[in-house]
Amino acid sequence: MHIPIKVDYAVRALVALAQQQGKGPVHATQVAKTMAMPEPYLNHILNTLSKHGFTTTLRGPLGGHMLAKAPADINLSMVMSAFDESNALVGCLDDENACTLSDCCAQRNVWQTVEDAINTILEGTTIADLVTPPGPAFVEAPKRAVPQA
Repeated sequence: MHIPIKVDYAVRALVALAQQQGKGPVHATQVAKTMAMPEPYLNHILNTLSKHGFTTTLRGPLGGHMLAKAPADINLSMVMSAFDESNALVGCLDDENACTLSDCCAQRNVWQTVEDAINTILEGTTIADLVTPPGPAFVEAPKRAVPQA
């Protein structure tokens, strides 16, 4: 499965906005710098996110972008759908007529199982999950006895 750059940027932009939630609108310039993406392309991404109800935009010198939904209410599958991206690994999963072997293909069930697993992950992963990703597991060092004088 290939994740298009526009979906990657959209997720990064949503995470940046979620990190600033409650602090007022965020300028696209700030998001672009924070998330290392070109601002002109980001503006296109933010426009699409706004059209699909993920973000709102306030114009003016104190304006910017904000989430229109709670980060926990936006899953990765929704973001992919907003950009008309199919999650299908192979064409026959979207359209059985795309392959003359669909009826007897031994691979089709395997690809369907893989696609189902991916969709489960995309539907179960929200922007809130990505705002504070789990940190590395630290193992506490054993305490050493302090010599007494």
